[in-house]
Amino acid sequence: MHTDISCHSYSADVCSEPEITQVLEDTDMGKGKRVAFYLRVSTGGQTVENQRRELAAAAEQRGWTVAEIYSDNGVSGAKGRDKRPAFDRLCKDAVAGKFDIIAAWSVDRLGRSVLHLAQFVEDMRASGVGLFLLKQGLDSETPTGRAMLGMCSVFAELEREIIKERIHAGLNRARAKGKKLGRKRVDARIEERIRALRAKGLGKVKIAGELKCGVSTVQRVLAAT
Repeated sequence: MHTDISCHSYSADVCSEPEITQVLEDTDMGKGKRVAFYLRVSTGGQTVENQRRELAAAAEQRGWTVAEIYSDNGVSGAKGRDKRPAFDRLCKDAVAGKFDIIAAWSVDRLGRSVLHLAQFVEDMRASGVGLFLLKQGLDSETPTGRAMLGMCSVFAELEREIIKERIHAGLNRARAKGKKLGRKRVDARIEERIRALRAKGLGKVKIAGELKCGVSTVQRVLAAT
């Protein structure tokens, strides 16, 4: 005999099990939120249309409302925020609370540096703005997405350490070859003039202007006196 089980009023206690409730909540998660697209291509001959179309489909599927589209055309991801006007505006608008989520087609659209990406993720987290990366399937609204994005800071720290090690290794090689490191010593006559002008009561900025040298040079000479 076949018995059809459905969620009638008399079986509400069965259908409201924690597992079922959680599934329903996960299904509705993120609905009604405002999303901003960030699009970028590296050369002027490319188009952001494919990125926009795929992100639009993902937003519709999740019930997100597209609040704004930010697009940098012909700009390398290796460039900083100050060289990407749309990305800079995106970051400012995120802080201003103009949207809830930032969606990008891929992580490399946001940037090519782990250090820069980690800082961006942290800035958005501090502003209460989520991040969705379509190709990587990462969504900061989910525990897995948050964990994976959190790994950015780990890799950023690793990158910093690698950079430091390379710098120290390079300096050690230079020393081993007998190369003098640091700035060139200021001419002895300039040093004497700096001390003389200081003795007359001139300030460091005025001395630098008088001798056409940097203020840091004046400070360094006087500190060694």
